[in-house]
Amino acid sequence: MESPKIFFNKCLRVWKVLRKPSKQEFLTIAKVSAVGILVIGLVGFIVSTIIRYFLK
Repeated sequence: MESPKIFFNKCLRVWKVLRKPSKQEFLTIAKVSAVGILVIGLVGFIVSTIIRYFLK
C-alpha cells in the first residue's frame, strides 16, 4: 500500500493536467454516451424478447 504522500503527489499531477471540456467536446461525449446506452438497451430488449419467445 502506498503512503498518503505518494497518493497525494499522484493526485496533484493529474489535477494539474485537468481542464474543463469545451462545449463541442461535451456535446460529443454526451452523444456517444447516449448512443451507447441506447445500443445496450436495444441488445437487452432483443435478448429478452428472444428468451421470452423460446420459453413460452
